[in-house]
Amino acid sequence: MPGGRLRRRPSGLGAGLLGGAFAAGLGLGAFAVLVMALWISSPYPDSGPGGALHVAAALWLLAHGVELVRTETLSGVPAPVGVTPLLLLALPMGLVRRAARDAVDDAEAAPRAGGPTRGAGPTRGAGPIGAAWAGVVLGYAAVGAAGAAYASSGALRPAWVWALVCVPLLAGAVAGAGVWSASGRPGGPPPAWLGGGLGPGTRARLMTAGRAAGAGAAVLVGGGGILVVVSLAWHGGAARDALLQLTDVWSGRCAVLLLCLALLPNVAVWAAAYALGPGFSLGAAQVTAPLSTTPPDPLLPPFPLLAAVPGGGAPVEWAAGAVPLAAGATLGWCAGAAARADRGAPWSRGRTCATTVLASVLCGLLLAALTALSSGRLGNAALAHVGPVWWQVGGAVVAWTVAVGVPVALGVRGTPDSEKKGAPGPDKKGARSPEKKGRRHVDRAHGARRPHEEGRRVSRSGRRVPRRRNRPTRVAKPGSPSSRKTARSDPGVEPYDFVPFDPTGSPWHDDTSRETRWAALRRATSAEDSPDRIRPDRTRPDRIRP
Repeated sequence: MPGGRLRRRPSGLGAGLLGGAFAAGLGLGAFAVLVMALWISSPYPDSGPGGALHVAAALWLLAHGVELVRTETLSGVPAPVGVTPLLLLALPMGLVRRAARDAVDDAEAAPRAGGPTRGAGPTRGAGPIGAAWAGVVLGYAAVGAAGAAYASSGALRPAWVWALVCVPLLAGAVAGAGVWSASGRPGGPPPAWLGGGLGPGTRARLMTAGRAAGAGAAVLVGGGGILVVVSLAWHGGAARDALLQLTDVWSGRCAVLLLCLALLPNVAVWAAAYALGPGFSLGAAQVTAPLSTTPPDPLLPPFPLLAAVPGGGAPVEWAAGAVPLAAGATLGWCAGAAARADRGAPWSRGRTCATTVLASVLCGLLLAALTALSSGRLGNAALAHVGPVWWQVGGAVVAWTVAVGVPVALGVRGTPDSEKKGAPGPDKKGARSPEKKGRRHVDRAHGARRPHEEGRRVSRSGRRVPRRRNRPTRVAKPGSPSSRKTARSDPGVEPYDFVPFDPTGSPWHDDTSRETRWAALRRATSAEDSPDRIRPDRTRPDRIRP
């Protein structure tokens, strides 16, 4: 080029590839640092640094939902590890979302750096944004495949089917959210397969149901977390003994506490399933539920979170039912508040009930997905499934929220004026047609009066002012009781019959009266302009200045 070589920014696809690969590498590095720190602090490591790095790569894949296979077992039979610590999922999701946002920004800055192009407008194009999203997913999946290949030679080997499905799926979903956020959260009509052909009222109802479902799910998971904290405090001694029994060194205890922290969201979902009724299983024949009278299995391994498992079906454990009650009430309140806030088109009872039921179904699907992600396999026989069953939890959520949420939604919605008993409807006697209403409003607004209102005063709002009667003033006659009463109350007042007319008095419009009034005005003006007048100090209202 004649002006020298210009520095070009990478395209949307290139920026996405670099961002996705960097996000995956950064996540792998964070897991490697954590595992290496625990390996260095351990007084009895089982393997060298290579084994620790293999474990770090396997944990990174496990955070994406990939099922691992443990090859070194006492029986020699490989055992699956399919329980994903939900807290480990936060780091990869945050990194992918940030990479997608940066890729979109770079893709949009590239045309501006190269100069304006013909036909380019101020709006954001879908081509660079789609290329950025595809680049992030491809770059992240490529590094994930390399990490899975590296972890395949370790003690925890990933299942290739799970690795090829879970890593790109998670990256695509989170990158899509990041691209949407970087694009300014556009709120246009969705595509046809997502309900783009629906009307605005139906879409608003879906949005209301989605918000109510999210609020109900948050209350359920939060209530489950409260139950976990209360149970740990109740079984504090057993949890402490389990921690001390596992290891004697501080590095091992820190590792156990970190594992408990990573599993806290899983346990919160399990506690929510316990409060809903289905409960969760800790083996083939061990189901923990509020109505179950089976005590915890004594063969459970010593672990602080397992020490807090309730059992026995005590009546105090039935108080956990307050969690789904609160979730149903929250869901119904959100739906009823939306119905009450829509003043333009008041919701009927059927529409309010339908929206609440739809929110309950969405809440059940969300909890079912969280349940499926928080549970899984930890072995082959008795540990083939650990945790709650997703379809049971989803059905229980729908039942609880419908039973509690629908009455709450109807109560919050209230009764509109058009549905109150005794209110005149459009086809009842005494109802006023819109034409008459409009004519009455226009007539009153322009000050027009009806024939029977002639001679009466009407206020600006159109209301009639009561007519005042001109009553003659009564004058007390001399010697009457009222005149004697006035004379007794005030000696200076003399009763009179009428005020005498003064023929020598000057009228108000003659020259003398006019000159008197002008003189009074001049005196008042000179008093205002005199310098000796005391004036208030405007800077200090509480003081006066001369």
